[in-house]
Amino acid sequence: MLQEIKIENFKNSAGTVQDIYLSYQFFGKKPTEAPIILVNHALTGNSLVTGSKGWWKDLIGKNRCIDIERFCVLAFNIPGNGFKGHEDQFFENYKEFRLRDIAEIQAQALEKLDITKLFAIIGGSIGGALAWELAVLKPELAEHVIPIASDYKSTDWLVANCRIQDHILNNSSDPVHDARMHAMTFYRTPQSLAQKFEGKRNKENQAYEVENWLLHHGEKLKNRFTLPSYKLMNHLLTTIDISDGSGNYLEAASRIKGDIHIVTVNSDLFFLAEENWNSYVELSLLKGNISIHEIRSIHGHDAFLIETDQLNRFLKPIFQTKTPKNENDTSRTVWAG
Repeated sequence: MLQEIKIENFKNSAGTVQDIYLSYQFFGKKPTEAPIILVNHALTGNSLVTGSKGWWKDLIGKNRCIDIERFCVLAFNIPGNGFKGHEDQFFENYKEFRLRDIAEIQAQALEKLDITKLFAIIGGSIGGALAWELAVLKPELAEHVIPIASDYKSTDWLVANCRIQDHILNNSSDPVHDARMHAMTFYRTPQSLAQKFEGKRNKENQAYEVENWLLHHGEKLKNRFTLPSYKLMNHLLTTIDISDGSGNYLEAASRIKGDIHIVTVNSDLFFLAEENWNSYVELSLLKGNISIHEIRSIHGHDAFLIETDQLNRFLKPIFQTKTPKNENDTSRTVWAG
């Protein structure tokens, strides 16, 4: 059931004060009965993370890696993502907000829900970046921080792609459709498309199958995602910065008390694996309880949604632990699938 919290008089990064309406869902056990896992959604995702229509149902559910019969799962909607037609005032001044503001909104919502400790924060893509932001904002909040196919900063490459997306969203006659077509080209890889289509053409109109696939994804998103929501989420991608403007990402990340489990994708063209590996190597010199796990796939960024067997294998040791890890355990691991 979709519920809502009102964050009154929230002051964003630009100094604007307004009321924020944050919608959310609980799954599985009650928050007073079991360890709580906060799940952050990706750009076009939402709080419906499990069940028959859940976007991460292969990872979260009964007898899944994140077993809702053992855990309480909480999922917030990023305000303005438009889930179930929810309208709010984010749309008019969305460029005043940074991803750090969303983390602060989540932190205040957790306080209102009387949640002071999380077993884990997990998210993919921008959801993983939001996990970084919240963990830095509240270093003692979570025992485990699991950013998947993401980063703790907006790289020049990421900003460049988002700038193109922004241009399409503000200038195209069919903005959501066209922006999604462009996005699919960096969510996947040339090898992934070659394997999927093999240069085949449609027998009726002789169009390449890859063209029909792009048109399908554009139309599909246009029918379920609003233009203001897309503009907001695309903008937030350009504001990822756990250093809060200082540029000292490592110092910020090293303040996180919980175990950090970075999951990267070797072929990711959006959040590059090289960036994740560099972050791991440098951060491991400052923080012992950190690990990195690499999904090996030809499918690029979307592999975190496609390669569920690998992802489950990496995460099962975390979520099937009978007792929480000792806080003094500073072991360091490197896993690759």
